[in-house]
Amino acid sequence: MIYITDLDKTFLRSDLSVSEFSKNVWNSFNKPLTVATARSYKGATTLLKGLKLNFPLILLDGAMIAKPSGEVIKINALEKYISDEIIDTVYKNFKDYPLIVGFDKIGDEKFLYPAKLNKYQKELLQNYKNDSRVLNIKNLRGLKYNLKMVYLGDEELLKSIEDFLKSTFEVETKLTKDPYMDCFFLTILHPLGDKAHGLKILEEIMDIDKEKVCVFGDSLNDIGMFEYAGLSIAVKNALDAVKKKANIVLPHTNDEDAVAKYLVEVIPIENGKWTMENG
Repeated sequence: MIYITDLDKTFLRSDLSVSEFSKNVWNSFNKPLTVATARSYKGATTLLKGLKLNFPLILLDGAMIAKPSGEVIKINALEKYISDEIIDTVYKNFKDYPLIVGFDKIGDEKFLYPAKLNKYQKELLQNYKNDSRVLNIKNLRGLKYNLKMVYLGDEELLKSIEDFLKSTFEVETKLTKDPYMDCFFLTILHPLGDKAHGLKILEEIMDIDKEKVCVFGDSLNDIGMFEYAGLSIAVKNALDAVKKKANIVLPHTNDEDAVAKYLVEVIPIENGKWTMENG
C-alpha cells in the first residue's frame, strides 16, 4: 500500500506548520508515504523540512512528478503558444492577468507575475518576498513549459473566465476557494496535468495497482484522485463535495493532525500499541 496526502488544509496545519507529532509519525512510518499538492517542488519541500521524503512527489496539482532530490521525472505542461493565447484572450475579454509557474529550462523553476496586479495577487505575493523564483514581467508571456497558470479574484469573474477557457482551449481547470485568502483561484493546467493523472503516473513509476493506493485530501482538486484511488480519505474540515467522494471521513481536522492520527493506526508496533507519547 502507498499513502499519498494533500498538504494545505490536509496534512499541514492552517498556519502552514507541521506539528512534532505529525513529523514523528511521518518519519516513523514504514510504508511508502508521499504528497500530492498544488505547491511547487521548492514550496512543498520547504514546508516539509525535517521529514523523510523517500518517494516521488506529485506537484503543481499533478503537472509535475519529481524525486525528493528535485530531479524531474515527468511533466505535463502547456506549450508557450497556448499560454500566450490564454494570456491575451483572457485579458482582452476580462482585463485580468494570471500568475505562471513553470520552466524555460527544466528544473529551473520560475514564478512569473504581471506588472499590473489585482488586490488578491498583491496579497499573495507578500508571501514570496526575497524568493529568487519570483519575477515581475512587464509584458507577461508564457514560459517554454507552463505547469500552471492561476487567476485570483471573485468567484463570479473566475467562473466566467473558466467557462470561456473551456469553450476555447483544451485545458484542465480547477476553480476553488483559496484556503488562506478571501478570494477564489482558477488554476489552468495541461489536460493531463491534474492530480488524478499525476497519481496514475506515480503508480506506473512505483509499479503499484491503484487499489493499493490510499489518498488524503480536503479540496476540489483532490476529487479526481479520490475517484481513482483504491481508498480515499477526507479530513473533517474537507469540503462537502470532497466528503461525498471519500470512503472515509476522519473525525479530526488538519489542525488536529488528522492524517498522522490515521497513519498511527497503520504502523505495526511490536508491543501492539503506538501512543501520542511515542510520537
